Amino acid sequence: MPFGTRRSLLMSEDLSRGDGLSTRVIAVSSGKGGVGKSNVVANLAVALTRVGKRVLILDADLGLGNLDVLLGLVPQHTIEDVLRGTHTLDEIVLSGPAGIHVLPASSGVARLTALTEAQQVMIQEQLAQLTSEMDVLLIDTGAGISPNVTFFASAADETIIVVSPEPTSLTDAYALIKVLARQYRERRFKVLVNQAKSPREAAEVFGKLDVAVDHFLHVAVELIGAIPYDDYVHLAVMQQKALCELFPDAPAAQAFRRLAHQVIQWPRPGLPKSSIQLVWQRAVTPASN
Repeated sequence: MPFGTRRSLLMSEDLSRGDGLSTRVIAVSSGKGGVGKSNVVANLAVALTRVGKRVLILDADLGLGNLDVLLGLVPQHTIEDVLRGTHTLDEIVLSGPAGIHVLPASSGVARLTALTEAQQVMIQEQLAQLTSEMDVLLIDTGAGISPNVTFFASAADETIIVVSPEPTSLTDAYALIKVLARQYRERRFKVLVNQAKSPREAAEVFGKLDVAVDHFLHVAVELIGAIPYDDYVHLAVMQQKALCELFPDAPAAQAFRRLAHQVIQWPRPGLPKSSIQLVWQRAVTPASN
């Protein structure tokens, strides 16, 4: 694959399509594992395709990827092969349910938990071409505050932080927001409460995070919705199917559809939301003559 000019691929202006629009890049992150983040990514992707959007998922949990397993897909090659230089991203992409596309990650490869600068550029250049026909790029960043998580979260147009009612989920989400705010100067975050037993519980969970973030970090967090606790989610996971495909009328599936409709109405970002986007724009995008 000819790479052409080195570019910043996660900047919205660099992911433009021929129709004058651009690929919306959304990172989905969490402070800790076990909050259902990958399940959120998979089902949001399916829900977005149901409203006519072309969706690509990047499993950016590069050392512990599981989206392919979650969706019952069997990759022949992964991003590990891309980083080795034996394959390109367009050669490893998988077709998933409802027409979504998935870039699978490796599992159990510790050296991929922190990409080098050269590896970041390689992924950037190839993603820029692969997303040219996509409306939405969803990045499942993995959990925690590792370099890969903060890199991909900062580079996206929007960052969704997934939390659950567990107290440790809130403390770890706060830690992730703190790192992104102080190291990358990110100022706005969208929060999704997963596994909420009621709207009241979701509001209370978000309220606790909002108070702490506002008091200590002085950044903006926005509650974009809640996915209810739903036994059908577990059944879908056990069958390695997306909930929105297997049980489209389940309460959680309905919540994902509402979230998808909300996402497509978000205004296009203006200025870069974090320092890493600005750095990419200046350092990687070629200067005009």
